[in-house]
Amino acid sequence: MMTAVGFLVGLSPLAACAQDAPKERVKAQTTKTAQAKTKDKEKKATAEKVHKIAIQVAENNPQLMNLALNNASNIIAHYKKSGEKVVVEIVTFGPGLHMLRDDTSPVKARVQTMSLENPELTFAACANTQSNMAKQETKDVPLMSEAKITPSGVVRLAELQGQGYAYIRP
Repeated sequence: MMTAVGFLVGLSPLAACAQDAPKERVKAQTTKTAQAKTKDKEKKATAEKVHKIAIQVAENNPQLMNLALNNASNIIAHYKKSGEKVVVEIVTFGPGLHMLRDDTSPVKARVQTMSLENPELTFAACANTQSNMAKQETKDVPLMSEAKITPSGVVRLAELQGQGYAYIRP
């Protein structure tokens, strides 16, 4: 009888291991399932992520204005190609306001076309600059219909950066 008890006692660690094995398999499967869910969430988050870009134009320079428009166009094309969302805002102030002036913009046609073709692209015009130009020129300073007026161009850029926008100065 002692032999039988000793034999049973000797098997008890094996029996315990046999009972633990299914638990370990379940734990491993649970871990794999959790990892798969995490990867799915990461993919979803990447697909839902919106890339935000702010581009400054502060000079009355047609080459610089075209460069800013090229940058915006390239950024939008890049993220569209990769299936990701993007928003781009071009902020004009100081002499750069000429980019969005209806009477003096050297890139007027291009701004109009790009605005129609790219709903994720917006243009902001500094109200402070518009007011100062109007005083200096003693006449109204008309802006293109594509321009949305912001009280201050530099403040707008700071706000956009605070909202996670990448800041580009061509």
